Amino acid sequence: MPFRPRYTGIIERYRDRLPVHDDARIISLGEGNTPLIRLNNVPRVLGKEVDIYVKFEGLNPTGSFKDRGMTMAVTRAVEEGSRAIICASTGNTSASAAAYAARAGITAFVLIPDGKIAQGKLAQAMMHGSTVIQIKGNFDAGMRLVKQVAETSPVTVVNSVNPYRLQGQKTAAFEIVEELGRAPDYHCLPVGNAGNITAHWIGYCEYSSASGDHVTESCGFCKGRCMYAGGAIVGNRPRMVGYQASGSAPFMRGAMVDDPDTVATAIRIGHPQSWEYAWKVKEESGGWFDECSDEEILAAQKLLAEREGVFCEPASATSLAGALRDVKAGKIPEGSSIVCTLTGHGLKDPDIAIQQSLRAPLTVEADLDSVKRAILDNMA
Repeated sequence: MPFRPRYTGIIERYRDRLPVHDDARIISLGEGNTPLIRLNNVPRVLGKEVDIYVKFEGLNPTGSFKDRGMTMAVTRAVEEGSRAIICASTGNTSASAAAYAARAGITAFVLIPDGKIAQGKLAQAMMHGSTVIQIKGNFDAGMRLVKQVAETSPVTVVNSVNPYRLQGQKTAAFEIVEELGRAPDYHCLPVGNAGNITAHWIGYCEYSSASGDHVTESCGFCKGRCMYAGGAIVGNRPRMVGYQASGSAPFMRGAMVDDPDTVATAIRIGHPQSWEYAWKVKEESGGWFDECSDEEILAAQKLLAEREGVFCEPASATSLAGALRDVKAGKIPEGSSIVCTLTGHGLKDPDIAIQQSLRAPLTVEADLDSVKRAILDNMA
């Protein structure tokens, strides 16, 4: 068999496009290289001629897209001599930070909202040995505290206010373009803190610039950190569409939301840290923001699992819920290619999945006739 180099993560794969030194100690768990899955059955249900792909970031090492940014943030923190990292989290960031800190041999402190975090995510942060601090407040309160602590303590913040987080997360856009051979017409994402929609746009802009399309304006995001800074950007880029949960939709309200509430805990954020950047993404890409109800989000999660075999957490399904609605309404025209980012795995929040399952486990006697009868009675 031909030799195939071992995949070792996004930094080694895209080292020439990331702000990392040649002699840096890379902190990686083999993140990235996640599948881009073309949906076969959902478009038939929709009755529209569109190509819908889901970028399943739930298959990263800790089960979410956060790993792309965390490998960069922790690599740089270690390089700069930091012995501890800190983050506020609705769950996925804490899981990722804890894992990469364990890999690096440093300490992780994570602030989470008391009682407002899915059990799968809490279990990850605890098992990786981080110090978990539950605060009697929401994510936004935690984020304020984390930034204040970092001003006077020797810890590195690894939330998306850390610019290296976005640099790592932009690699998802690189992978999409490389696999499709071009950027999609529309890229749909769930929006909470708004770092991911910003990071994807950075990635698409850099890839477009590298392909040789040139105009006189630069992307305006990297502030000189990326290798294409100052290069002009135009051409093969998608419209970026961000969907929020209705109970946590500051971009739809045009102002911060003090008490966000949604079943999609990963995007239960009322004060997005990438607020200004995300508005710029919307304007530059010609995209838009919209919102989905919890009912729409859960219905999309279930549809995706039952019809395509892809199990994502509720927040992830927001991207598909919004895209399906906009395709039905004609806002996304037939013939379009669409990528929906699925930010996290469904096992992050098993309780919500079980609650909405229509098929409870069957209990029968342990004999052949009983098992066969149960099978025959439930054949599709």
